[in-house]
Amino acid sequence: MASEQAQGGPADGAPSKKTIWLGRILSAAPVLVMALSAVMKLSRNPAVVASWGTTFGYPEGTLLPIGVVELACAVLYVIPRTAVLGAILVTGYLGGATATHVRVGEAAFVAPVVFGILAWGGLFLRDPRLRALLPLRRNG
Repeated sequence: MASEQAQGGPADGAPSKKTIWLGRILSAAPVLVMALSAVMKLSRNPAVVASWGTTFGYPEGTLLPIGVVELACAVLYVIPRTAVLGAILVTGYLGGATATHVRVGEAAFVAPVVFGILAWGGLFLRDPRLRALLPLRRNG
């Protein structure tokens, strides 16, 4: 037990290596989806450009700034020092995506909600600061 405390093991509240890796895997899903989505917007993919105005009702000129914001949110989330800020921004971005899908009557609104849950769940598993702030276990 004393050796676990000296090595930063479970006795001091630090997550195990398995927990950290599970958190990284859960965190990868929203990051990959947002990065791919941002690249599609920034590259002006014809399918994205076509649906951007006709399906979602956004002006074509908003593709670049929204793609940049999406990529910035994902990057901030990936960097350990800014991960909590990134998670907050990712949540806001995905909230906007959810609202857009709901507004046009698409059932795809579930995907941004799931990715938001994965982002926070992954961060909770890999960041001891968040685990200390939101203890989900009973004492005693």
